[in-house]
Amino acid sequence: QVQLVESGGGLVQAGGSLRLSCAASGRTFSSYALGWFRQAPGKERQFVAAINWSGGRKYNADSVKGRFTISRDNAKNTVYLQMNSLKPEDTAVYYCAAHYGVVTTTAGSYENWGQGTQVTVSS
Repeated sequence: QVQLVESGGGLVQAGGSLRLSCAASGRTFSSYALGWFRQAPGKERQFVAAINWSGGRKYNADSVKGRFTISRDNAKNTVYLQMNSLKPEDTAVYYCAAHYGVVTTTAGSYENWGQGTQVTVSS
């Protein structure tokens, strides 16, 4: 089990950037695959990006390719989501999640979730 706490959300104008952070507790952080998901009002939770335990494998949703970058620092027990060229349709609550196993893009495979951080992009 890991506990996850997201930070870094906020209000930004279209075209701007934000970096989300997710700090994890637990001594086995490096054993977990990590993912970012988002949920807009009235919509289902959506995959954004995922990274394997070492950072050597990454996946991005088509909607964020070329704009968002996931990374992790196992020494700091932290995963990041750098978001550039933000669009109003990126507005959502962003969740960090951890899965003990092979990296996956499926939300249902993640056992541990943070509380979420709001990202709002104004036009």
